[in-house]
Amino acid sequence: MSKRAAAIYCRISKDRIGASLGVDRQEADCRELAAALGWSIVIIYRDNDLSAYSGKPRPGYLALLDQIRRGQVDAVIAWHTDRLHRSPVELEEYIAACDRRDVPTHTVKAGPLDLSSPSGRMVARSLGVFARYEVEHMIERQQRAKLQAATEGRWKGGRRPYGYDDDGVTVRPAEAAEVLRASEAVLTGTSLRSIAADMNKRGLVTSTGGAWRQDSVRRVLMRARNAGLMDHRGEVIGRANWPAIVPEDVWRGVVAVLGDPSRRTQVGSVLRWMGTGLYRCYCGALVRSTSTARTASRKPLRPVYACIEGKHTVRTAEEVDRLVSDVIIARLERPDAADLLAQDTSVDTAALHVQGQALRARLDELASLYAAGTITGSQLQIGTASVRRQLDGVDAQIAEASRGSVLTGVVGATDVAATWNALHLDRKRAIISRLMTVTLLLTGKGRPAGWRPGESYFNPESVQITWKEPH
Repeated sequence: MSKRAAAIYCRISKDRIGASLGVDRQEADCRELAAALGWSIVIIYRDNDLSAYSGKPRPGYLALLDQIRRGQVDAVIAWHTDRLHRSPVELEEYIAACDRRDVPTHTVKAGPLDLSSPSGRMVARSLGVFARYEVEHMIERQQRAKLQAATEGRWKGGRRPYGYDDDGVTVRPAEAAEVLRASEAVLTGTSLRSIAADMNKRGLVTSTGGAWRQDSVRRVLMRARNAGLMDHRGEVIGRANWPAIVPEDVWRGVVAVLGDPSRRTQVGSVLRWMGTGLYRCYCGALVRSTSTARTASRKPLRPVYACIEGKHTVRTAEEVDRLVSDVIIARLERPDAADLLAQDTSVDTAALHVQGQALRARLDELASLYAAGTITGSQLQIGTASVRRQLDGVDAQIAEASRGSVLTGVVGATDVAATWNALHLDRKRAIISRLMTVTLLLTGKGRPAGWRPGESYFNPESVQITWKEPH
């Protein structure tokens, strides 16, 4: 065969340690084959940690296909045919591109592919079908193994879960403490964005060594394994054989909070003022924070709250926030402030857990009755659906009771004002939302009576505070 300008293609589906060792070995073998064939290597394409079966775009493969179509390479070398394709659709596209340019394909393990003849294409298609079968059969075996592991409460394998060692069972105390800390922060109103920023600020990294993001914090906190529970395809199916690092009540509370569809999970920019999207205009719409000039004398801009529906109200953000903070501090300094905390922790979760255990035992009983032939499949289905509805209701009550109180640590503090001022903005907003509704009222034009030069135009009576509980 004449000397050709060849491209090498290497791919590995899973790179557990991220060192690209698999594709490095493939490339070395492909280089040896090129030397034996007398071909010159003009370019090398790699797709590391990408499956050909998943259907996700493979940048290296797509670039190779483009080079073949353009006539930039006139031969392809791969380690095996299954490195190139595991999809019949992909294979047909590859055959069409190579046939048009008379581009041969050689592999280290499966030999040459003759795509120029009917018999050669038949062999290539047969190899592709067999490769597809192998992958589907492998996935089926893996799913059965994972279901069995889940049923027995064993770890199903995978990347090291944050909070545990590589075995998925041994607890890493420092990481476990961070999971509990973050879970409790969510229950007291702290945002995932703030939790991630705090963890990054303290130099903490994920189990893969990366920086924390809002979505990565969410994934870790939502895991049933944190509560020592085993889940399979998103459904909790029993106890696991590793220790919990978060109490079940706390975990269920976190799931309830993060799963709340009304929760704002993304904010376009970092919030700087307490009332953004929280306070209301007298028209009923929410207010946003913006900036406006102080006077016509070109003094610096000042942050203000303005109605999102129109120019109904404009109030200086700093002065409104100061008034709201003063009112909250005064309320939490009163001797009866502990009553607010009691209102948030009055649910008997122990009784709910007993009820939940009884319902789970009822599910087991129904399964035994069906296995013994005492009840029919239809009766099992109806009975199971009824019990599960009751169990979902109990779990929802446990989760709601376990959300925690945003007032914990503030009520009863030695110095309420100092404690309030030290809180993160997310926590302050959660407390405001829990205790009151703040409305910016319409005021008359002009300066207020008694105003003196140099004083603020702000009128405290233009802010209406309505308590959500009797105070």
